[in-house]
Amino acid sequence: MLKRHSLDAVIIGAGVVGAACAYYAARAGLSVAVVDRGPVAGGTTGAGEGNLLVSDKEAGPELDLALLSTRLWRELADALPRETEYEPKGGLVVASTPAAVDALRTFAEGQRKAGALATEVPADALHDLEPHLAPGLAGGFHYPQDAQVQPAQAAARLLAASGAELHLGEEVTEVLLDAAGAVRGVRTPRRDLLAPAVVNAAGTWGGRIAELAGVELPVLPRRGFVLVTEPLPRVVRHKVYAADYIADVASGSAALQSSAVVEGTPSGPVLIGATRERVGFDRSLSPEALRRLASQAAALFPVLADVRALRTYHGFRPYLPDHLPAIGPDARRPGLLHACGHEGAGIGLAPATGLLLAAVLTGADPALPLAPFRPERFT
Repeated sequence: MLKRHSLDAVIIGAGVVGAACAYYAARAGLSVAVVDRGPVAGGTTGAGEGNLLVSDKEAGPELDLALLSTRLWRELADALPRETEYEPKGGLVVASTPAAVDALRTFAEGQRKAGALATEVPADALHDLEPHLAPGLAGGFHYPQDAQVQPAQAAARLLAASGAELHLGEEVTEVLLDAAGAVRGVRTPRRDLLAPAVVNAAGTWGGRIAELAGVELPVLPRRGFVLVTEPLPRVVRHKVYAADYIADVASGSAALQSSAVVEGTPSGPVLIGATRERVGFDRSLSPEALRRLASQAAALFPVLADVRALRTYHGFRPYLPDHLPAIGPDARRPGLLHACGHEGAGIGLAPATGLLLAAVLTGADPALPLAPFRPERFT
């Protein structure tokens, strides 16, 4: 071993969730190290669109987490460099039938009671918000709190601002325990990092880290693709998607699901997501997934039908069976905390997750109840 460290906490994972945990822990006065087997944002974060969504979350614990994160992202936008590309563009959810509008209306009523902002947009006003939308839609809802960041830059800037020790390219091979079974740090091929607390922010690989600590966390990978078009004038002003996207997010199906989420970016390309399927860690390209995305995006925005897609990328979302992340201390293993399982919402939910973990680490009262996110709830 090259070196031993004395720290308040070790965070496993240099994605945006781990970075947010480091940032808020450091702000609370803690000494932390971040260790990752790859680079910053080398996993799910680097394969994300940067969605900061309120619109797709029904009233309940995840929406509460998203609303807290929405406020924190606004604060971070002022505190971090502009490279994070924070853009409070707002979201527009559209429906093709009156029945679908009714369902969105009921959904939005519950969200409003929790503090979300949602305004119904009649069919004849949709083109005031998005001039290039397809004709014939029945209506929709505008969510001004939806926003976007550049996810890899956001993770990098949060880590830099935290001042945390970084140990990249070092895989955690062991979670160290004392004689009483409490966590006392982690081991990599190069060093031991000693601390009374270890935070599992390993995203899709969070289940593996839990195993190293001797507990079970049923995190599964859910593959998703994104299409990137050639640079365009700002033909898409908001984050726009059809109502069936909400059902896809909440679904537990392992089969391929796709519902286009279309948005412009400050640099010009249009991003088109999102697919979901559970195929393990299969990284192969899926022509069917890409075909569906292209077709659905062109159905929403006919102007995109003849636009070139320059590239595609994909990654794995960390899925838990009840669609809620695991956040907080693990009652089965003293000193072990989890911050993973956010599925496709990790970038949006990262600041609130980091703030909650920092409260646990310092013994402060968390800003939200942690009970719905208990890591041991699956056993």
